[in-house]
Amino acid sequence: MTDRMLLRSGHVLSMDPAVGDLPDGDVLIEDGRIAAVAHGIEADADVLDMTGRIVLPGFVDTHRHTWETPIRGCAPNATLDDYFVDVLDTFAPVYRPEDVYAGNLAGALECLNAGITTLVDWSHINNTPEHPDAAVQALAETGIRAQYAYGSANTSLAEYWYDSKTAIPGDDVRRVRERHFASDGGLLTMGLATRGPGFCLDDVVEAEWRLARELDLPLTVHVAMGRLAGRFGMVRRLHGLGLLGPDTTYVHCCHLSDEEWRLVADSGGTVSVAPQVETQMGHGWPPLAKAIEHGLRPSLSIDVVTTVPGDMFTQIRAAFGAERARVNAACWETDSPVPDTMLTARQILVAATVDGAHVAGVEDRTGSLTPGKRADVVAIDATALNVAPLVDPVAAVTLSADVSNVETVIVDGVVRKRDGRLLADVARARRLVEESRDRLMAAVEARGERPA
Repeated sequence: MTDRMLLRSGHVLSMDPAVGDLPDGDVLIEDGRIAAVAHGIEADADVLDMTGRIVLPGFVDTHRHTWETPIRGCAPNATLDDYFVDVLDTFAPVYRPEDVYAGNLAGALECLNAGITTLVDWSHINNTPEHPDAAVQALAETGIRAQYAYGSANTSLAEYWYDSKTAIPGDDVRRVRERHFASDGGLLTMGLATRGPGFCLDDVVEAEWRLARELDLPLTVHVAMGRLAGRFGMVRRLHGLGLLGPDTTYVHCCHLSDEEWRLVADSGGTVSVAPQVETQMGHGWPPLAKAIEHGLRPSLSIDVVTTVPGDMFTQIRAAFGAERARVNAACWETDSPVPDTMLTARQILVAATVDGAHVAGVEDRTGSLTPGKRADVVAIDATALNVAPLVDPVAAVTLSADVSNVETVIVDGVVRKRDGRLLADVARARRLVEESRDRLMAAVEARGERPA
């Protein structure tokens, strides 16, 4: 028996140029797949009335340290250097598997509640083999689409993040790959979250890249965040080691040289930008326009809820405002006219959806409302006072809407939020994450290491 769902009479932003935007459009979902996007679809289906709603593909967050959810807001004034001490050297060493489970459970549900249907979980908290198992279990229970990116342990800041001689444990990566990700066709896939040059010695870098490619895992690596990291020339060094390739996502990229941008583009690499963190913590200007200038398709990410909000609306506005501020400031400084080629609201929405899916390696499955793709769909209430009246639906999503307007969320054809209510045991997730917070705070305070 075919399972059908019909989203009727919404303002559809398909994010697929071949399909276009459809005012008063319908989306037919059959067995978890988008079957049709058109006007006036007739089908024997469960009908969801989308009148007054904006219907679009789910947002894609291409880089989030989801395990940090229990310590949300612990470092509101942190710079990047502060973060390494306040989070990675203070809280991370006392994390148990139970804390990782609570963080990933609550963090992934937070994503779904906010219309983020695909997540790259940059999980550098693998203090024991039980830690990755707990992270994957929590992701699976929520029903989110996610890439679990296996990272380093965080039991010692000096050991893992300053000229590290310690590689990510290959045996455990192989175990996790075999146990949880024997197939790459499900909601959950696997990647490797590696540290890269400047953080690791070259032989460690090479070992981690070899491991990823042996297991056919995509790589994700932080580069050029902050002026110091820019001076590392991380992409140039990876090129010198012969490691660049289309399987690698470069996160931040704020201080890449033009040569390095060309190397990323020529190698087929992808880019993840975390605008709020980059402007707030001192990484540098979010380089969306720079990436586009070099022919890349940049995506957006949240990064750390220790310091910034966990929703995509914040990142969209941070990216849009920061890029226009950068251009305006440069023009004021040189007393030159502002160009008419600045980033547009639609370009930012593309980064948050279909280009995010491209970066996460799932564009064949999600990112746009394209017939044949899996049904990851979000409906935003455009009748709410902060959104109405609807003039430009792209502007409504990028500049007006917030989490409270996310009314319906569907992942792989399964409704995860309906009528503004998350269909999950939210009370349990909140209890677990609060208990985790209390234990972590007590453990840190017992060591006399409360962050400022």
